[in-house]
Amino acid sequence: MTQVELKQAKARFHELIELAASREEMIIARDKQPFVKLSPILKQKRPRQFGSAKGLITIADDFDEPLEDFAEYM
Repeated sequence: MTQVELKQAKARFHELIELAASREEMIIARDKQPFVKLSPILKQKRPRQFGSAKGLITIADDFDEPLEDFAEYM
């Protein structure tokens, strides 16, 4: 992450925008203190589609049967 002073950022604004577009985050500082964070907006993921995993997951018939390892505790 790059840090740039506010005066330099004003002079190099177009360059900083291009850097942010290439996924580089940077901090703009005022009086050597972090002031603004310039970062790209990443593309949103597709919304979830309900039922897209239908048929991919199965549950065994004996899923809820007691386990043999715990027979002595029953």
